[in-house]
Amino acid sequence: MYQAQSDELLFFDQHTAAIPLYEAFAGELFQRFPATSVRVQKTQITFSNRHVYACASLARAKKKTELPEPYIVITLGLPYPLDSDRVAVKTEPYPGRWTTHIVVGSQAELDNEFWTWTAQAYEFSESK
Repeated sequence: MYQAQSDELLFFDQHTAAIPLYEAFAGELFQRFPATSVRVQKTQITFSNRHVYACASLARAKKKTELPEPYIVITLGLPYPLDSDRVAVKTEPYPGRWTTHIVVGSQAELDNEFWTWTAQAYEFSESK
């Protein structure tokens, strides 16, 4: 099982209930993509290979009343707009790159579909 580092734990200081979700996500991510580097920032934790392909945050991607407790938001950089009810927000910051925010409220949501999207984001980032 993945153990978050001190800077990652500090990121979740005001939202400690979200740490198990984050650790489940990060543990699987590093298992699938071991060449990933991580950087903790003020508003997000970024995961990259050649470029950033995923972020974990506590962004309010939906109305507060629609957010589960606890939750994390996983942001993926994809080459296409992801058409799924699981997507909270998607934007095209520049042509051919879609930023996709997915609210994760339980470890069960880190399923095969989710990891397929994450793999596509990883591959897209590698190809740039």
